[in-house]
Amino acid sequence: MIKMIENKNIVEVIIIGSGPSGFTAAIYSARAGMNPLIITGLELGGQLTTTTEVENFPGYPDGITGPEMMVQLQKQAEKFGTQVIMDTVSEVELGKNIGDIHLVKTISGREYQAKTIIISTGASAKYLGKDFEKTYRGGGVSACATCDGFFYRGKNVVVVGGGDTAVEEATYLAKICKTVFMVVRKDYLKASKIMQERIDLTSNIVLMYNTELKDLKGENNLVSQAIVVDNQTNEEKVLEVDGIFIAIGHKPNTEIFKGKLDMDETGYLNIKPFSTETNIPGVFAAGDVADKKYRQAITAAGAGCMAALDAEKYLSSLDRH
Repeated sequence: MIKMIENKNIVEVIIIGSGPSGFTAAIYSARAGMNPLIITGLELGGQLTTTTEVENFPGYPDGITGPEMMVQLQKQAEKFGTQVIMDTVSEVELGKNIGDIHLVKTISGREYQAKTIIISTGASAKYLGKDFEKTYRGGGVSACATCDGFFYRGKNVVVVGGGDTAVEEATYLAKICKTVFMVVRKDYLKASKIMQERIDLTSNIVLMYNTELKDLKGENNLVSQAIVVDNQTNEEKVLEVDGIFIAIGHKPNTEIFKGKLDMDETGYLNIKPFSTETNIPGVFAAGDVADKKYRQAITAAGAGCMAALDAEKYLSSLDRH
């Protein structure tokens, strides 16, 4: 039996998060007459706002900056009637049965009710927490080789990390860069055996064990040198490089959903195969919050489209009850 709350403030769909997946979900659900409400979160546009140049998103032959793309996506979503709320979700109360209404609370004290929720809160790249990372963010420091590697074609770069993510980044960069220095804190790689074999087969990757990134140097916030230190001998080395890729993993932004939605051991939301459905009826997940493999703007946007279509189908099924 469908449980409905008599409240005129109930909306068809609330989208939590404002990256490519969130705004694409908003565009599709708005054009379908679902009158979506999108709650942006602290960082309007998500990770893409830290990317200075986007050249691999279809439709932009001359490239576009991440912030510019997000402004365009927001305008497109609002054009079709999306209501954009600049706020951050602090808590959710999710119904467990088909037709239940879901409650969304924000840090500003507002409460919203919705028949469906699309979660597009994304994932945040882990950084070292050093001041120099902020100084050179967008000027040499990145956490995505497939996003930004092209800008370092034929140049020297550093990859920080020793796990599967770091090896993936390093082997990808090795195809387009002159030399890839892998700065590994331990005296071994944590990456799987098959990933380590890729390193062995790649001649322009230089492994630097027991080494940590100490500082970055450069003019006009553009990296030109990396200072690394041997954590056993304290010996410092200066590497002439143009790019630094921090590859120590990602953390999905799912803290508020713990204990309420099924997720894997690292916090990525579990969705049903070939859909964006979570384990709760009427709640869908799109983009990096459920994708630990691809993590691209274009795949996130595609997932946002899927989530909107899934939500529309779910709402139509309620009308038939």
